[in-house]
Amino acid sequence: MPVIIRRVYANSNSFKVTEFEPGFNVVLAVRTKESTKTDTRNGLGKTTLIAIINFCLGGNLDKKLSAVFKELKWEFFCDLTLNGQDITVLRQFDSKSIIAVYGGEDISWPIPPEKGNGCLIFTQKQWNLVLGTLLFDLSITPEKYFPSYRSLVSYCIRHNPKESYLSPFEHHKKQAEWDKQVHNTFLLNLDWRDAVEWQVLKDKKKLLGSLQKTSREASEAGISFGINKSIGELRTLRIRLQSQIEEESRNLENYNVHPQYKDIQSQASSLTKEIHDLADENISDEKLLAFYAENIEAEQDVSASEITELYESIGVHFPNAVHKRLEEAEVFHRTVIENRKKFLESEINQIKRSIESRDQIIDQKSSERARLFQVLQTHGALEEYTQLQRIHLENVERLNQIAGQIEVLTNIEEQRISLRIEEDALRQKARLDYENRLTQITEAISLFNENSRFLYRSPGSLIIDIEKKGFDFKVEIERSGSTGIENMKIFCYDLMLAEIWSQQKHSPKIIIHDNIIFNGVDERQVALALELAAQKSEDLDFQYICTLNSDEIPYSDFSEDFSLDDKVRLTLTDTTPEGGLLGFRLSSN
Repeated sequence: MPVIIRRVYANSNSFKVTEFEPGFNVVLAVRTKESTKTDTRNGLGKTTLIAIINFCLGGNLDKKLSAVFKELKWEFFCDLTLNGQDITVLRQFDSKSIIAVYGGEDISWPIPPEKGNGCLIFTQKQWNLVLGTLLFDLSITPEKYFPSYRSLVSYCIRHNPKESYLSPFEHHKKQAEWDKQVHNTFLLNLDWRDAVEWQVLKDKKKLLGSLQKTSREASEAGISFGINKSIGELRTLRIRLQSQIEEESRNLENYNVHPQYKDIQSQASSLTKEIHDLADENISDEKLLAFYAENIEAEQDVSASEITELYESIGVHFPNAVHKRLEEAEVFHRTVIENRKKFLESEINQIKRSIESRDQIIDQKSSERARLFQVLQTHGALEEYTQLQRIHLENVERLNQIAGQIEVLTNIEEQRISLRIEEDALRQKARLDYENRLTQITEAISLFNENSRFLYRSPGSLIIDIEKKGFDFKVEIERSGSTGIENMKIFCYDLMLAEIWSQQKHSPKIIIHDNIIFNGVDERQVALALELAAQKSEDLDFQYICTLNSDEIPYSDFSEDFSLDDKVRLTLTDTTPEGGLLGFRLSSN
């Protein structure tokens, strides 16, 4: 159901009431003869007027304008023809989220409004949903990524001079890719649900990426041995760990804990030391025994006759008295040797008995130690058992973590494969739908070509492709690259959309352009564009509103039968502050 803007006004006498007609409309900023070089048409209110229209149709004003109008306690009114009925929309700044509608009692409102003092009351959200349903046949309960009225109407009313004129396919510079795809496919009568599905798949990919990142962070935090390992490597690690855990389980099942394990271990250590000490004593005694045996063998008895023979051999002869004393000495010496041998033999026997005694003690202690070792071999300490249990449980936990990581990675891989399949299926579906809608696509391309050919005597190109990441839109006009031709791409695209939607039952049937769209455009093309907009809007019964500066109008390039002055609905001047839309001058506009 189309909407026609009839009048815009405010509760202040200084505001210039603006009345529009169906078809072609111009808001003109005039530079008068009396104005000086320092005067400017910026701030006269051309862009502000567009912003106010957008405001009454559910949009927001920028903070600067809102602050000014709120301080002045201004209210704005917009007379519309909606669904064939005349209504007046009121927006205030004390309660800017509330829209009051006067008239329209016979309109079948998609959302029942509240009754006010002679008016119908909508919240801003309700008003946008209502207009979306009436103008674009949108659902009153839109789902995520579905077309929104505010985004669609921003292609009809390019109200932001800094961002609305960057590209035909976007109305602000931070517009998300899914937003551009969904709303342009909707406006071009393509299957916008395919664009929605593409964004849903992108969300799944993003979620999958987050899952991978979380898995990687978990690995780094808890299972460092699993970092950057493939599923195959993790499975091999799991098998090895499973074997280790099974062996640990068997060892723990056969593990006998002895309550006095530490005491037995201490006794065994003590016995070992005692055995070593006894063995060391035996070694010392055996060395002493060998020494005594050597001394016994070395002891020799020398007779008196041997001594006499030794001296006589060198010519010395002993008297008889000396011989007698030598014999007595021989007897004494023999007695001493025999006594020494007896002493050594006694010592040897004592050492042997000591060695034998120690050997017996060593045997006894070795037997006791062997018994204790047998206990230690067949039993274990509680602390050792607890330690083995702890290690076993840690390995079980590691195994569970690996199993979990394998499950996560397997799930991620399955989802990645599933997403690829979904993407391929969606691309095939979109291409099939593309083929089924060739009539609509051909119409859009032909209309764009016709508009661009009218301006430049050679057709431009509207290109609609289906790429890996979804729909791809381009427009080309020969000699593109300059600001003027880039702006004319937007002009031709918007005019084409108006032509398409003029045939729809539900349609806003309105285009509003700020004069910025003609910046840098050759005067001949400006004249042709204005004549084309006037012709199309009148022939196809849609409303075209644009703002212009008087000294930029190419009067000499217009056709003889075209009169722009007849289409001027409001003239703003720069002679005095009162000549602007608001009756005072804003710093820039």
